[in-house]
Amino acid sequence: MKILHLSPCQGAFGGIEAFVLAVGDELDSTGVQVRVIFKKVQGFQLRPSLEQAIRDRPYPIQFIDRVDLRTVAKNIQWANIVHGHNPLMEAVFLAKWFCKPCVLTIYNWCRRNWHPRPWLWRLANRLADHRWYISDFVWDSWEPTSRHGSSGKLPIVSSLPTETVDFDKRQGFVFASRWVPNKGLRILLEAYTRADIDRDTWPLTLMGDGPLKEEVLAYIQQHNLTQVKITGFISDEERNHRISHAMWMVTPPHTNEDLGLTVIESRSVKVPCIISRDGGLPEAGGKKALSCRPGDIEGLKNLLEKTARMPKNEYIQLAEATNLELKQYLKPLSLYSRAYRNTLRAHQKLLPSD
Repeated sequence: MKILHLSPCQGAFGGIEAFVLAVGDELDSTGVQVRVIFKKVQGFQLRPSLEQAIRDRPYPIQFIDRVDLRTVAKNIQWANIVHGHNPLMEAVFLAKWFCKPCVLTIYNWCRRNWHPRPWLWRLANRLADHRWYISDFVWDSWEPTSRHGSSGKLPIVSSLPTETVDFDKRQGFVFASRWVPNKGLRILLEAYTRADIDRDTWPLTLMGDGPLKEEVLAYIQQHNLTQVKITGFISDEERNHRISHAMWMVTPPHTNEDLGLTVIESRSVKVPCIISRDGGLPEAGGKKALSCRPGDIEGLKNLLEKTARMPKNEYIQLAEATNLELKQYLKPLSLYSRAYRNTLRAHQKLLPSD
C-alpha cells in the first residue's frame, strides 16, 4: 500500500506537522510506503524545529510551492490513497481526476461566507471518500444538519509527554500558547491579579511568545507581579517539564478553539485543566476540567481561587480521573492503516470492471 500525505505548512514544527510525521512513522514501521508533501503557505519560512524533525526520516519528504500542481499530480499517480490535511483542493480534485481515493483530516472549523475559497473547501470536503474531524465542534461546523456515514472523529495527537511528577513537587499555574489576541492571555493576567490567592504559593508560568509580549511585560511590571515567570519559546523537553511540574494548566481562549492540544498534553501527565468553554476545548479538557465562559474574567478568577482552596485529596482524585478519561478518549495511530485498507477496498468495488 502506498500513501501520500499532502499538508499545508508554515515552516515550523507545529501540531499538523507533528501529526503528519507521526502517522508516517507508524505506517512506515508496518511496511507501508509513505510520501509526505508539505505545501508552502503564504509567509512560509523553514524553521530549525521542522528541519530537525524531518531529518533522517526513512521516507521522502518534499516542500513545494503553492502552485506546483505537477509535483502533486505525479505523486498522486504513484499513491494508492491520498491523505489530505485540511480540505486541500488539489488533493481532492486531482485524486478524483486520477481515480484515487482521498481521505481528509479536518483541523479547523468551517468558515461560512460567499468568498470562493471557503466554498471550494466545502466542495472538496464533500467530494472526499472519508473525513476525520479532530473534534465534535469542528465536525458540527462542517456538517451542521446531519453527519455523513463517511465521516468520523479522530483527535490529532502525535507524541505526548509522559513524565508524571509527584503531587508534592508541583506548584502553581501554567499557560502555554502563542501570545496573540483571543488566546486568553490578557484575561488570565487580569484574573490572576484580582484573585484572592497567595501568589507566592501559586505562581503563574507563561510559556510562549508573540505580538502581545511588550503589552504583557508592561502589565506585569505595572502590577508588580513578581510571581509571574516568563519562559519565551523553549524546547519541547523543557516545555513538557514545566507542564508536569505545575498544579494546573490554564487555557482560557475566546477564539473558537478547534480542539486544544495543550490541555491534552497536560492531562497525559495528570495535570488537570482550567479552561474556557470555547469551541472544542471542553472536549479536549474532559469532564473533569474546571470551566468558565469565554472572556469571563470574574469566572476565571473564581476558578483560580477554587483551585487554590481545593483539598489535596480532592485534587489527586481529579488529576487521576482526568488522566484515565484521556486514555479512553484517545485512539491509536494504528487505526489509520486499517482505515486506509477499508477505504481502498470500498473504492475498488466502485471502479468499473474491465
